[in-house]
Amino acid sequence: MISEPLTAHGGLLSRLDPRMRLAAAIGFSVTAAVLTHIPAALAALACGLLLLALSGLSLPPVLKRLLLVNGFVAFLWLFLPFSTPGEPIWSLGPLAATRQGLAMALLVTLKANAILLAFMALASAMGVPAVSRALSGLGLPRNLAQLVAFSYRYLFVLGEEYHRLRTAAAVRGFRPRTDLHTYRTYAHLLGMVLVRSLDRSERVYQAMLCRGFDGVFRGLDSPRPGQADAAFGLLALVAVTTMLYMDLA
Repeated sequence: MISEPLTAHGGLLSRLDPRMRLAAAIGFSVTAAVLTHIPAALAALACGLLLLALSGLSLPPVLKRLLLVNGFVAFLWLFLPFSTPGEPIWSLGPLAATRQGLAMALLVTLKANAILLAFMALASAMGVPAVSRALSGLGLPRNLAQLVAFSYRYLFVLGEEYHRLRTAAAVRGFRPRTDLHTYRTYAHLLGMVLVRSLDRSERVYQAMLCRGFDGVFRGLDSPRPGQADAAFGLLALVAVTTMLYMDLA
């Protein structure tokens, strides 16, 4: 699920302040996660689809992510209907699917898709550097916000480093098995990745100091909340309040 930001084609949401978009994404996700009734979850899914339509994201990568997430969710449909106690409505040999289990699987599916759609529409298209600045703007300590940006930037580099070491081991005849030699080899690989990561972090830090880094990332864009941001924040508040009301009614 870690990849380059989704491509947005001039959607309305891209004009909003990143802090407002991220706050809305977090608030919506937390609210959707605590819903316990299907009508409220359907409303959350409708909100997610509306946000996706307003984001201008290209559909192929969105569908790819939905397919990945729903691949995991599909396992719930194999277990929840048969493991949740309740009224049996269908049986397969000694196993009986219950109405409550099917409702639980449907509820989880709706909430997972609603949260994923909202996060892709509101946060994914921003890119991790913008997310880092938005987190800092929302009150997250600056060092933690920078840690998020650096972690994302160098996860791919560390992954490539690991694959190079594993390829080198394979060239030398290493074949993974379930024995002590394999476990020791993987431990050495991870240790080398850690050592090279520390060495790379020192070089990157020295390079940043040479370019005048003083602990603050300065961007050319400094967005300020406007009327559109206030209107979007109000609509988001109304939406999450409506979902909670539907769930509690």
